Amino acid sequence: MHRGENIFMNLNNSVTRTRIKICGLKSVQDALLVSHCGADSIGLVFHRKSPRFVELEMAAQIREQIPAFVTVTALFMDDSSELIKQVIEQVKPDCLQFHGNETVESCERWSLPYIKAIPMGSVSDANDYARAYPTAQGFLLDSNVTGRQGGSGDTFDWSKIPSTFQYPLILAGGLNPQNVAEAVSQVHPWAVDVSSGVEKLKAVKDPDLIRQFCKEVFRVDCQQ
Repeated sequence: MHRGENIFMNLNNSVTRTRIKICGLKSVQDALLVSHCGADSIGLVFHRKSPRFVELEMAAQIREQIPAFVTVTALFMDDSSELIKQVIEQVKPDCLQFHGNETVESCERWSLPYIKAIPMGSVSDANDYARAYPTAQGFLLDSNVTGRQGGSGDTFDWSKIPSTFQYPLILAGGLNPQNVAEAVSQVHPWAVDVSSGVEKLKAVKDPDLIRQFCKEVFRVDCQQ
């Protein structure tokens, strides 16, 4: 049985406040803005091939300056154990997020809470995929296909999410201020995750879009 399965059963359908994670931050200024707009977590990308890659020194500065009750999530995609170890030691993230073909053993070995991304562009059954990672803290359902990075700005067909999905669901993939309210109303996720949807230029966050995104999530939550 999944860790805490009896608690998580139907959890997504009973969510009264949608958590917000904003990913791909590269500066202290953006991290502080996101925090003050109401995000619950910031995502720092350590996969070097990503345009949103952040250097360890900057990531450590962000970690030092974000306010209380905002968590740091470190994102990896089939990266080396040496890099993950460096990030854990220097940045001290609260949670790890794995976007590649990592095994459950490689996710667990760090003794930190972790999230596993599910590439909905190539996965036919999200429940089957999730069952292979019984210790995951949650699952991020993204629009990408296996082996490709997220952050494309593309959505996926939300009806592909099984109505029986019984794990904390983090919805990603093409979310933006214009569609996040519809996404929350339709999917009832535990959290939403945005990166390119709050950018006007690639890998450059836009303060107005960040504010609009958070306000839309708060608005639709109040209506449910």
